[in-house]
Amino acid sequence: MSTVEQTIDVDVPLRAAYDQWTRFEDFPTFMEGVEEVRRTDDRHFHWRTKVAGVRREFDTEVVDRLPDERVAWRTVAGDVRQHGVVSFQPLDEAHTRVRLAMKVEPHGMAEKAAQVMGVLDRQVRGDLKRFKGHVEEHAHGAGGGSGPVRPGGGASEDAPTAGGDTPVRPTPQEAKDSWPLPPPPDDRL
Repeated sequence: MSTVEQTIDVDVPLRAAYDQWTRFEDFPTFMEGVEEVRRTDDRHFHWRTKVAGVRREFDTEVVDRLPDERVAWRTVAGDVRQHGVVSFQPLDEAHTRVRLAMKVEPHGMAEKAAQVMGVLDRQVRGDLKRFKGHVEEHAHGAGGGSGPVRPGGGASEDAPTAGGDTPVRPTPQEAKDSWPLPPPPDDRL
C-alpha cells in the first residue's frame, strides 16, 4: 500500500472549501485523470478514470462525513483499492487548510514503478493546487454538497444538508477506527 498525504491552504472560508469538495461530480474539473464521477445514491459514487492511458472504473462509498470537518471514503467495487480522508481546518474567517491522506494499492508493475518514483504524490499535489484555483474562483457560488453520513451507516434521517450546522458525530470507537484513515473495506488491503 502506498500512503499519500498532502496539505494545501485555500483562500476561502471553511464552509466554501467543504461545500466545493463535497460536490464530487465536479472532480473532473480539477482532478487530473478523473473523467467522470456519478452519484449512485447518497453515499455511493461511480468513478471513471484514465491515467497514463489506462481506463479504470470503480465505486466508492463515503464512510464518514462531518460537515465542515472531514469526509472519508473507501472503494467498494472495481480494480482500484484505496481509502482516505480529507479534512478541513479553519485558519481564520477567510482561509482554510485542506489535508488529504489516502492509501492506495498499486495495481500492476507500472503503478508499482510509479509509486517508487513518487508519481502519485505529485499527482495529488497537482490535484490539490487545481482544487485551490477552482474553489477560489467559484467561492461566491458555493452552496451545498450532501449532508452528514453516519460512519458505517446511511445518511441520518434528520441530517441537514451540507448547509446545516448539526454534524453527525461518530462514537469514540468509530472516531478511533476512522481517523486519520478509515479502515479498508476488507482484508485485501
